[in-house]
Amino acid sequence: MSTDIHGGIEFRHPGVDTDYYDGEPWVAAMDLWPLYDQTDYAAFGYLFGVRNYAGFQPLAPGRGLPVDLSSGIRSQLETWVAAGDLHSASWVSWAEIASMDLATPSDQFVGRLTWHTTSLPSTRHQQLVSDSWPPETLSAVGVPPADLHNATERVEWSTDEVMCTYEPLTAGTVLGPETHWSHVFAVMKALAGRFGDDGVRLVVAFD
Repeated sequence: MSTDIHGGIEFRHPGVDTDYYDGEPWVAAMDLWPLYDQTDYAAFGYLFGVRNYAGFQPLAPGRGLPVDLSSGIRSQLETWVAAGDLHSASWVSWAEIASMDLATPSDQFVGRLTWHTTSLPSTRHQQLVSDSWPPETLSAVGVPPADLHNATERVEWSTDEVMCTYEPLTAGTVLGPETHWSHVFAVMKALAGRFGDDGVRLVVAFD
């Protein structure tokens, strides 16, 4: 069974701790799903330690739901988490995301290899790889380009029957500007311009 992510972005109201504001401290800004609706376990693992098959050091694992969670996000997540239908709830601030080093590698693998057959019906495969590729992988994708393991960007090649893509496995590969996370981070960055880097956070849980 696959694992999907749920949640949203919220900001801390600038009126908190003032005499004129008596509302909730955190306010829901936007649900996650219009910005991100992918299932990428490497990204889930890097951010929250969920399905961390890629072996990243997680940025914000298992923090639970914030005690001052906004009512908008609370209505979406809290009941499902309490019932056990969602798990691994956590949150991460824009300050933490903005300070990520996108060159951070996996502790266990050097790259992510994807290939699909060009004949119909087409089949797609994905595999995390170390420096030494298993013989069955080489048999499936053919001889890769020379010096592939020193690549810093995506590399593509093809055989008569297979289209192949290799990506070095770093934080930038799974969370960088070429991924759907760029939409999430653009919204968080824009809000941080008004409410501060520590005043914007992403709150999530998984099914």
